Amino acid sequence: MKLKADLHIHTLDDKEDNMVKHNVKEVIDEAQRKNFDVLSITNHNQVDFNAEISIYAENKGIVLLPGVELSVQNKHVLLINPENNLKISSISHLKDIKSDHTLVIAPHPFYPGFHSLSHELEKNIGFFDGIEFCHFYSWFFNFNKKAASLAYENNIPLIGNSDAHELWQIGTTYTLIDAKKDKKSIIRAVKEKKTELVTQPLSGKTILKSIIEIIYAKIKKFRNSSH
Repeated sequence: MKLKADLHIHTLDDKEDNMVKHNVKEVIDEAQRKNFDVLSITNHNQVDFNAEISIYAENKGIVLLPGVELSVQNKHVLLINPENNLKISSISHLKDIKSDHTLVIAPHPFYPGFHSLSHELEKNIGFFDGIEFCHFYSWFFNFNKKAASLAYENNIPLIGNSDAHELWQIGTTYTLIDAKKDKKSIIRAVKEKKTELVTQPLSGKTILKSIIEIIYAKIKKFRNSSH
């Protein structure tokens, strides 16, 4: 059974991101409208998961996996279904949390920015179960290209995610996972590379609008922090 999945989504509960306006139930409702089967909420440095929201997702036909976008050496790493302490001091220490029950994914690894893994991913490639192919690209630029090459060279699955900060981004890029519709089977299927990337580039107009919104959010955050 091929399950439609997005394993990188942010919500209003994210204390480190001022761009997000939607709550977790709005994410789940939007995902249901777009026929998703699997989601993970991956706010920065916090696991926002509980029985109530898991049941809410289940009632919408969605398997909700615990997740987090963790900062390690100031670089971002996605952990899906983390089991252990999230205080990881070094990228090399990811080997200590690798297990049959947790996915370690490199998000937007070669996108511009201090938080992208970049060469740290290449140096520590053996600790990762997947490399993200992010939705934010177009015909005229695509920072996913190096990620795709690295995944191919190392026989690691490309995981299509939205990294959604707005609801419209959900469904622009996603992954089909060939698995039974339960957490254990989904995680095992990703590790066994039973995945398929589904994606399409954004229009120039959409890219421009998104860049303007990002710049505005950063200016607003800077002004708030300076007061």
